[in-house]
Amino acid sequence: MNRTVRAIPTLLRVGVAETIAYRAEFLIWILTTTLPLVMLGLWTSVAEEAPFRGYRSADFVAYYLATLIVRNLTGSWVAWQISEEIRTGAMSMRLLRPLHPFVAFAASHVAAIPFRGLVAIPIALGLLVSSGASSLTTEPLQLALIVPSLILAWLITFSILFAFGALAFFITKSMALLNLYFGLFTLLSGYLLPLPLLPGWIAQIAEWSPFRFMLSVPVELMTRTFEPADLAIVMLGQLGWTISSLVLALWVWRLGVRRFEAVGG
Repeated sequence: MNRTVRAIPTLLRVGVAETIAYRAEFLIWILTTTLPLVMLGLWTSVAEEAPFRGYRSADFVAYYLATLIVRNLTGSWVAWQISEEIRTGAMSMRLLRPLHPFVAFAASHVAAIPFRGLVAIPIALGLLVSSGASSLTTEPLQLALIVPSLILAWLITFSILFAFGALAFFITKSMALLNLYFGLFTLLSGYLLPLPLLPGWIAQIAEWSPFRFMLSVPVELMTRTFEPADLAIVMLGQLGWTISSLVLALWVWRLGVRRFEAVGG
């Protein structure tokens, strides 16, 4: 543990250097997260003359700009990194280091968050305050929980993608499964449209799926008002999925490394 704590500042510096070195790829990744802006244009046009199922034009503005912010702060590409390192054999060198890869990858991705924020957040916040301010929450407790919720959302996202990356130890087409995952994420996380607008049975599934807690919950904290009991349930649910996803990621990784060592050794 002491060794890990001492290594974190160095890992963060390395993560910053990698982000700067691969800035073109980094910018392309950011541009691929602009779906909320497309949906914003669509749904504000729909609600321009009259509210759609309770959502006014300003509500859609607030929702999709909050979604853009949350997506940029919590997104991760670790699954691709792990899969590529396993495919090329670079993972062998990483396994020789006296630090768990989960920590190393996590530090690298945390270091990139400020850069993602510099690109997306000023634009989104400017539009949010000017066009969707009336739909933002003013509840002090919810405002205080936004940052903890973002941290939990990032951990769930990173852990699940870490587990998907580790599947490359077992199968060569793990990225195909990742495409299926992103299809489900787009629908069930609220990335495509607010969860209350989903058909009844899909909305019920989405309400307690991990996808909601990866994106929709922080957005909801910004854009709607919760009753105290509902707020407690939502935050406990997010904490529960965080713990579950961490356990899953480390379990899949441990099984994968055992197989990797058995085959390679």
